[in-house]
Amino acid sequence: MRWGPRENALAGASGSKPRVAEMEQPRSRNGRPTQLEELALAPLPTKYGHFDVHVFRWEDELAHPELSNEHIALVMGNVRGQTSVPVRVHSECLTSEVFGSLKCDCREQLQRAQAEIGKRGIGIILYLRQEGRGIGLVNKVRAYALQARGADTVEANELLHLPIDARQYDVAAAMLARLGVESIQLMTNNPHKIESLQRLGVRVEGRIPVLIAANEHSARYLEAKRRLMRHQIPDPNDEAPKTRTADA
Repeated sequence: MRWGPRENALAGASGSKPRVAEMEQPRSRNGRPTQLEELALAPLPTKYGHFDVHVFRWEDELAHPELSNEHIALVMGNVRGQTSVPVRVHSECLTSEVFGSLKCDCREQLQRAQAEIGKRGIGIILYLRQEGRGIGLVNKVRAYALQARGADTVEANELLHLPIDARQYDVAAAMLARLGVESIQLMTNNPHKIESLQRLGVRVEGRIPVLIAANEHSARYLEAKRRLMRHQIPDPNDEAPKTRTADA
């Protein structure tokens, strides 16, 4: 019997060994190939439409020890063999997505991406467990404390002697390969994310902006991302009406 993804997921849930999918050019860890395991698969109805939720395990010896090695793909429609599939590669943000923090735009970006995929009837959300841009929850909250004293999101990480952005996207590339996607339209404002996926062999055919209006708590954070991290976010100063002088 030849098993597909759903049968493998059910076997994994019942205690049998799940299928292991390996990237064509995996990173080496102590001489062993990095492996992607699909552990579970089930339908997931949401207010944006019906998705299939896939749970993967990705072993990464270089990841921060606080971070989970289980990642999620929310898939709508038949994406295998498809080109220009809308894809959101989204990193976990507990404070925003669970507790409703207004300090960032993470929850709104996730919801906007789900809504757009629901409208199109096809697409993928890759939900990566990379809290705090890869530094973990404890360090993220420590950075929040520094921001409360005046540091921006970049300065806070630097004061903690941490990377500004420690996220890796090889797991996202492996998940897309496992799902059989030929090429994607990436839902992002972050050019570094596009460049990282392209280096990993993902065909990114275009970008879909995910722009969220700033609030009084997130404005400085979004400005730091625009000014210091190259995020393609409109400059709020450009939106102000320009007055002309008498001799202009």
